[in-house]
Amino acid sequence: SSNMDDDSSWRFRKQLLLVDENLVAEEVAALKFLCTDLLPFGKLENVKSALDIFQLLMAEDYLNEEDNFILAELLYRIKCHSLLRKLGYSKEKVQECLPEKGRVSLYRQMLFELSENITSEMLKEAVFLLQKRLPKQQVTPSALELMILLEKQGLLTDSNVQVLEELCVNVSPDLLEIVDCYKKAKAPRLPNVQTHTVLVKGTWLLTFCLFLLSVSLPQQENTLPIKESSLSHTGGVRVLANSQVHWTFFLSFIQSMTSYKMDGPHRGFCLVINNVEFDGSLPERKGSCKDAGELERVFTWLGLDVRIYKNKTSREIKELLESWQHFPGHKDRDCFVCCILSHGESGAIYGKDEVLVSIRTIMSHFTARQCPQLAEKPKLFFIQACQGKEIQQPVPIEADAHVPNVPSTQQSVSPSESIPEEADFLLGMATVDGFVSFRHIQQGAWYIQALCSKLELLVPRGEDILSILTEVNEDVSRRVDRLGTKKQMPQPAYTLRRKVIFPIPKEPSPS
Repeated sequence: SSNMDDDSSWRFRKQLLLVDENLVAEEVAALKFLCTDLLPFGKLENVKSALDIFQLLMAEDYLNEEDNFILAELLYRIKCHSLLRKLGYSKEKVQECLPEKGRVSLYRQMLFELSENITSEMLKEAVFLLQKRLPKQQVTPSALELMILLEKQGLLTDSNVQVLEELCVNVSPDLLEIVDCYKKAKAPRLPNVQTHTVLVKGTWLLTFCLFLLSVSLPQQENTLPIKESSLSHTGGVRVLANSQVHWTFFLSFIQSMTSYKMDGPHRGFCLVINNVEFDGSLPERKGSCKDAGELERVFTWLGLDVRIYKNKTSREIKELLESWQHFPGHKDRDCFVCCILSHGESGAIYGKDEVLVSIRTIMSHFTARQCPQLAEKPKLFFIQACQGKEIQQPVPIEADAHVPNVPSTQQSVSPSESIPEEADFLLGMATVDGFVSFRHIQQGAWYIQALCSKLELLVPRGEDILSILTEVNEDVSRRVDRLGTKKQMPQPAYTLRRKVIFPIPKEPSPS
């Protein structure tokens, strides 16, 4: 029994060590912040590593061999989802357990989410506004450090977030929504309405929706089906009219709170990088110009300014993305779209010079830190390229993969690993990792043609982009080559916080 206990303790501590080794300084700071309400503040201040935090959690009996959920929750909240496997958890399993076992307070979650959405420019403005209310700093604090400073000064508590509201109004009014969500979720519960005490994404919205329903519906005696004649002309009609007004407000509130803003003066830019010809042994991508033309037509119809770039080397692709990363015009746009058509391998696409560029590198140009003009706005990437070895195909079907005599040094990379671990990204891949994607040499790629077709069909119906991509999956999965032997399945990955719903164009789609 003693040996078994020793083995269990060894495995547990080895797990903690593995997690510690995989965390960078910023992630340790995030863990430290999320534990502020759980651990003595004096001891937390001396923390230098994740192992120090684990020792404190064990000392307070939050973490032990039998129950490591607190660590799983913390990793989940800082979006280190890949480390959950080391603890025997998945992202879905943590989400399932949070309502019952979650320890991080609503207040601490709200502060952390707010810090995640504060760009470096916003932070500078906030520090400037608070200059006279904070102790003098030699260096600009991080967003998390700023929250701690405000708490130390007594300016910020779980029951008084006025200073945050003032900052949001002056620095970025959109951030007010995060604070408002917290206040609504923290508000006293309504009679007969049960809500979780842990702020799982979307729970606050359910609480508020139930509140709206409670005030919008007629009084209890009028909730059963009744004939119009049985209502008094003055009382009954007024109740129903008020109910209709509240219900209309409720529906418009749901739409605005669950969708990204798409009502600005300009929709956004759409880049199409179309590599057709290559410098070495990779074959010409016949039919790709058809895809580029379709993307230009459909996204122009959706209100985006489309820019097409043809046959770019790996270096030119990076330089192009850097120039768009620093483009000031994003500030007045609702979103950003980038489509890349090329040959590819797992987690990467080929430049014209047959040098690979990782998809993660491409997308990382547009994180909130690298491109603050696009912070909190949806960034959509669509990749038409193989993610595995070429399979010999009869004409007119070709595969967007490298030829067999080009050696592969790529390790397998899934779409979820390609996407940056921060909010507001969507990556639409033509195929699952390790497999080829198909392109008709006259009609274009299966994936791009299905994407354009479904956008034209479903945007006018008010469908969001994830619902549209589900239909794209269905469409492509039903296609086969002329011999009936080759199939394809696209795969989206995303960190979107809301629905992406393109406004319905005033004009019909030009076909």
